[in-house]
Amino acid sequence: MKYSRLTKEQFEELHQEFINFLATQSITGKEWVDIKANKPEVAEQELDVFSDLIWEGVLSKVQYLEHISPQQMHLFHCTDKHMRLIALKIKASDIDITTKEGYDWFRDNLMSDDIEFFTAKKDYSDKKNQDKFKLIQEGASITKGQLYQYFETLVSK
Repeated sequence: MKYSRLTKEQFEELHQEFINFLATQSITGKEWVDIKANKPEVAEQELDVFSDLIWEGVLSKVQYLEHISPQQMHLFHCTDKHMRLIALKIKASDIDITTKEGYDWFRDNLMSDDIEFFTAKKDYSDKKNQDKFKLIQEGASITKGQLYQYFETLVSK
């Protein structure tokens, strides 16, 4: 597998897509029941292939990722050739921006010396979607990019 297997909940959400996937493999519902019962290793392979196909489709559309931890915020813009990063670091060790109070402090003190801004650009490896997936595995979330776009206007001035 290139990525990770979808969760049970994700498979349930994608039930119809999985049925369509099995149909493209010429596997009927009755045959699938038989495969699960008598050839569990084949069933596992089919689940893995389907999971990779779904991840490939999702990752190819990802444009923005965010990873927010108590003291840092990493905002990624995934372009065709590279990723751009805007990182913010909170110097005050008693502030946790993952809490409402900490985030409120962050908003109120955005331009203070207690917050450092960094920017970077990194070319993808030859496996662009796996680069994105690695960030997701490390805790990043797929977003619409509102935070990135907001901070881009601040750091580009």
